[in-house]
Amino acid sequence: MNKLSIRELSLYYEKHQALKKISLDVESNEILAVIGPASSGKSSLLRAINRLYEIDYARITGEILLDDKNIFDIPISELRRRIGLIFATPVVLPGSVYKNIAYGPKLHRRLKKSELDELVCDALKAGNLWDEVADRLDDSASRLSGGQQQRLCIARTLAMQPEVIMMDEPCSGLDPISTAKIEATMLELKKDYTFILVTNNTKQAARISDRTAFLYLGELIELDKTQKLFTSPADMKTDDYIRGRFG
Repeated sequence: MNKLSIRELSLYYEKHQALKKISLDVESNEILAVIGPASSGKSSLLRAINRLYEIDYARITGEILLDDKNIFDIPISELRRRIGLIFATPVVLPGSVYKNIAYGPKLHRRLKKSELDELVCDALKAGNLWDEVADRLDDSASRLSGGQQQRLCIARTLAMQPEVIMMDEPCSGLDPISTAKIEATMLELKKDYTFILVTNNTKQAARISDRTAFLYLGELIELDKTQKLFTSPADMKTDDYIRGRFG
């Protein structure tokens, strides 16, 4: 069952065309990796899906459906709650670990203190961070390590009860242990969520994704099950990229 359906999607930053008639489906409860060299349109694809491109004064043509409903028929606040986006550099809010998780839900729902406490605990557990911060909830989030801050951003997204979680190079600059924890979190969570993972780390894509899409210069070159794409790609450009001949 498809969670997202993208049809003939093109995205333009003034005269520059970043995406060129991309068509693909994102299946429910999968991790879809998106790989490709710089300037291939990977981040632009994520920005199109949750309409973040609008703040860049970019424009799109084509169609993006979330559960068969056009994203432009969904209020933007609801769309961005349902489709979370986590950036390469963790962006923590000023204030404590607790407030980072509680801020969004408090804006959208009336919750008792006990309900909010439970939500914060559940989100941090789901984000694979609770054991490390259970006694530090009142500490400033900025005092956490880089890997912990990224998992805090994941937990903060989970607290909003999204359906799709998009990640744009979430492990860039992180050490192998932090990277492994984030990957383990994604694998655990995919039973309840759908992931789109943009990564320049082809080994990461091979480790955790169900399917992989290869973008090059704004075009979708190939999309297939990850094992097949990495062992017997259908296109020579894909083979050259995963073998490190360019990019």
